Amino acid sequence: MPFLRHAPSSTSPDAVPGRRSPWSDGFGRLAVRCFQLIGVLIVLGVLVTALSQVGVVTIPVLLALIIASAMYPMAGWLRRHGVPSLVATLVCFVSVLAVLTAIGWLLVAAVSQQMPALRESAVDGLQQLHDRVQHLPVTITDRQIDQFVDTAVGFVTSSRFGAGALAGLSALTTFVTGSVLTAVILFFFVKDGPALWEFLLRPFTGASYERARRIGDRVVSTLGGYVRGKAAIATFDGIAIGSALLLLGVPLAVPLAVVAFVTSFIPMIGAPIIGLLAALVTLVTLGPWQALAVVVIVVVVNQVEGNFLQPVLMGRSLQLHGLVVLVALTAGTVVAGVTGAIVAVPLVAAVWGVVQVWDGEDRPAEPWRQKRRETVAVGTD
Repeated sequence: MPFLRHAPSSTSPDAVPGRRSPWSDGFGRLAVRCFQLIGVLIVLGVLVTALSQVGVVTIPVLLALIIASAMYPMAGWLRRHGVPSLVATLVCFVSVLAVLTAIGWLLVAAVSQQMPALRESAVDGLQQLHDRVQHLPVTITDRQIDQFVDTAVGFVTSSRFGAGALAGLSALTTFVTGSVLTAVILFFFVKDGPALWEFLLRPFTGASYERARRIGDRVVSTLGGYVRGKAAIATFDGIAIGSALLLLGVPLAVPLAVVAFVTSFIPMIGAPIIGLLAALVTLVTLGPWQALAVVVIVVVVNQVEGNFLQPVLMGRSLQLHGLVVLVALTAGTVVAGVTGAIVAVPLVAAVWGVVQVWDGEDRPAEPWRQKRRETVAVGTD
């Protein structure tokens, strides 16, 4: 390792002839590297803590940056064809708003139409579940069920539930504030993004300026490619799962398809969420065999997504190992909840993209360049 190599003899005037410094050997350099690493980790920890304290600003900025990167090709195309920047931005916003409105209208209409039938099916399913519970080897009496219901009602009417409701109201207020701030920041990113980036690059000149330009271009292309690829994959998931649910006659197939579209933006855990939700609805309304068929369909769709669509649509923007995705997803969830789970993977992909263009368009940073033929020896018995 580099820090274990012998260093050249010291030429410092303070060096004592015949006497070696305790920091000059391999272990001394290792200690220095450890202290440096600890310092870097402390700085990163302080930075993450500071950003988490102003999450109501940090998260909207990150979300706006990711969405603006996805909208940038459309806005750039309009500008290149003579459309004013303000008009191009408004066209992008209206297009996205029209899509979101259509999805919301479709969701509300489907739920309102199928809710009576779903309510009757749910009552029948719960009654069947109650009858099956009565025939379990472990006896569950009606009195025990009534006690459980009374406990649940008591919790709902308790002060703890009221405190939770207040906390939920506070979270809703924060969500609305963050949504409005995200929309405003997104508007300015789409309208004046290139000008804002050039303003930030004023302190750089020469090679540093070229490097900063490469970094900005790669970050935008990586984030934009990730969002567009995810949107295409989410559309496939929604259509495939929704069509299968319609063929099986599952109630609320269209809302479940919308949920499949939304949860597909959460890597690795989105598919289990929609699979569990669709299976529960099918189990309550149709029965266990149909629920099992829904689980199989969700697994097949997820395999097609992971083995075919994702490498084709996101091969360049998401050059990350599955282990890196899992660690980033876990860290993002711990730091910022669901929002962190959504933005963690594209941000890590953007950082890796920066490393890939650090010293040139196709020249990664020196520590991460391939310096030899990398082969993995497979052991034989």
